[in-house]
Amino acid sequence: QVQLVESGGGLVQAGGSLRLSCAASGSIFSGVTMGWYRQAPGKQRELVARITTDGISKNYADSVKGRFTISRDNAKNTVNLQMNSLKPEDTAVYYCNSWPARASSWGQGTQVTVSS
Repeated sequence: QVQLVESGGGLVQAGGSLRLSCAASGSIFSGVTMGWYRQAPGKQRELVARITTDGISKNYADSVKGRFTISRDNAKNTVNLQMNSLKPEDTAVYYCNSWPARASSWGQGTQVTVSS
């Protein structure tokens, strides 16, 4: 079973940047598309970005295009999310998981709070 540990969240002012990291255990990481998801209070969890196994193809939610960049390092079993020009509406708990997500693999997530 894959274990995922997210880190890098925090409190930042609007317009600021954060870099999230996800460390994955399990050999399966290198063979699957990985994604970053977020869940804001009172809302459903949504996919923010995903990246294919080879790191070449990336897709983003319309709300973050041009501001967020997803990357991965298969040698280190990590996937990162660089978030720039943050907005208050980006406030949420951020999670990584495979895409499609595996229900048994959700970690604790990392809180991102953007103040206006």
